[in-house]
Amino acid sequence: MSQGLGEISPGTVFGLWLAAPLLLALAAGAATGASPSPLARDAHSFARPDDVRVKHLALDLTVDFAARTLAGNAQLTLENSTGARSLVLDTRDLDIRSVHLDGSPQPARFTLGQEVKFLGRSLTIEILPTTKVVRVDYSSRPEASAVQWLTPAQTAGGKQPFLFTQSEAILARTWVPCQDTPSVRMTYEAVIHVPAELMAVMSAENPTERTADGIYHFSMPQPIPSYLLALAVGDLEFRSMGPRSGVYAEPSMLAKSAYELADTETMITAAEALYGPYRWGRYDLLVLPPSFPFGGMENPRLTFATPTILAGDRSLVSLVAHELAHSWSGNLVTNATWNDVWLNEGFTNYFENRIMEAVSGRDFSEMLATLQYQSLTATVKEMGPTNPDTKLHLDLAGRDPDEGTGDIAYEKGFFFLRALEQAAGRDRIDAFLRGYFDHFAFHSMDTAHFVAYLQTTLLGPNPDIAKQIDPAAWIETPGLPASLKAPESKALAGVSAVIARWTHGTLAKSLDTKGWSTQHWLYFLNNLPAMLAPGQMSDLDGAFHFTTSGNSEILFAWLKLSLQNQYTAADPALDHFLTTVGRRKFIVPLYKELAKTPSGLERARALYARARPGYHPVAVTTLDTVLGKPGLSAPPPG
Repeated sequence: MSQGLGEISPGTVFGLWLAAPLLLALAAGAATGASPSPLARDAHSFARPDDVRVKHLALDLTVDFAARTLAGNAQLTLENSTGARSLVLDTRDLDIRSVHLDGSPQPARFTLGQEVKFLGRSLTIEILPTTKVVRVDYSSRPEASAVQWLTPAQTAGGKQPFLFTQSEAILARTWVPCQDTPSVRMTYEAVIHVPAELMAVMSAENPTERTADGIYHFSMPQPIPSYLLALAVGDLEFRSMGPRSGVYAEPSMLAKSAYELADTETMITAAEALYGPYRWGRYDLLVLPPSFPFGGMENPRLTFATPTILAGDRSLVSLVAHELAHSWSGNLVTNATWNDVWLNEGFTNYFENRIMEAVSGRDFSEMLATLQYQSLTATVKEMGPTNPDTKLHLDLAGRDPDEGTGDIAYEKGFFFLRALEQAAGRDRIDAFLRGYFDHFAFHSMDTAHFVAYLQTTLLGPNPDIAKQIDPAAWIETPGLPASLKAPESKALAGVSAVIARWTHGTLAKSLDTKGWSTQHWLYFLNNLPAMLAPGQMSDLDGAFHFTTSGNSEILFAWLKLSLQNQYTAADPALDHFLTTVGRRKFIVPLYKELAKTPSGLERARALYARARPGYHPVAVTTLDTVLGKPGLSAPPPG
């Protein structure tokens, strides 16, 4: 339903109702340095930070590759303004040996709650109102879901083992007892003991050379939420890429990684020009083995990145722009709960696009936006326009919060901010976002508080914008709002013309594709007719060699198209891809496509049984649901 120019939308009424009291609370919190209050309660944590809050974490852990454990202690410095007599922490699959208060040798009393699916067990520690430091002696278990232990054969070098952690969303509790909620921020330090032939790095101030004794000291002076705790240990080397950026990788991957990521310093400068200073000291990257389940993880000071972005032509480095943008949207201002994850990912996708426009030009950023638009519309069509999970503000209570980190949070959030830009103009949206990041720096934010801030600072003073944008239609309503506008990419319009010529009989080898980037090719593959004849698939493959592509994005798109059209010549490439790449964005859709037929499901399960030991637990959790654990039956996915 369209709205008349004189009407006030339901979203505007919602914002007006919330604005005054919440903005007073937010302003008071910012002035005193306290966390904004009141924030929505986090349904994915047992912790009660309103009673007593962890302000600093000190870790002392030994990495044992043989036992596949991290063992030692965590010392938590408390802020107890209420006089609470118990501290509640989140744990999952941790062996708690003892607890001590303020350095006392006398063990303190603690209890572990009943196991809750996804959440683990609460650890309740009896404290005094005067307790300042709680030390928990513990060890992780080999099955800890945040930690992947890789054998030498699973690494690029093939000689040394490797481990890395992935704490987002609620997996920090599987290797550190903590208040595992993004509404709590803490500084941290760590001492990590590793074999002398390996190097340890963390989401903190990092070494650039290996120590002689395998002992590494870390400090993170800025407060971060627990999901940004990160550790990696392996045969690593470092190469500088600028005055405040560099890359860590296995020795055989270092030169390739440094070449691919050479524009990182330029991106930092572009980001600062948009939304203010980079506040984390250094911005380094760690290129991980291929089992890493995501494209990247924005661990502060040290982004973890998948090797699948190493295309050889720097065409996939928008991922770096995305993880860098998280240094503002996510790391600096953080979603308070996982129902609000769009505040991290949607903002970051918008910021990413603006960085890429500054670095590579408007034509390139509009190609990216067009591909995002197609992804969003396809996702909403697949999920259904009335599905409540197509809202930006989610209700994930009782579910794994990883379910909220899909295209809706990323792409619908991006297009909401883009719609605000189109209504407000560049100058006003940039001033709004710069003020938002500055005002709430190192604090958490939930959806209600954001809507109030948006209303008070942008929509209220500018009624011309409010007439065009109904926040509730984007944030609290399923499906796609009427104000969503498709991007117009002149560069990709030419690709559509090439597709038309090919579908009308022109041989693929005669098509003019000179100068095409990865984005041109992705648009080409994603917009071909759904059903193609074997001869058409062979024609495309013969001309463009998709089956042997070294570009992971292009190869993924081609393999999915090959499955849809039963192009068996790509089968060996598919088998190799699924057994050597662990990025969830790629492998889950391919397994789902395979499983659409009985024979395909059988093949998918056989492949998965081979590949599963090399996948990170985050990917395993998803694929066990899709395919069933190897050796167990499961219904085909719907």
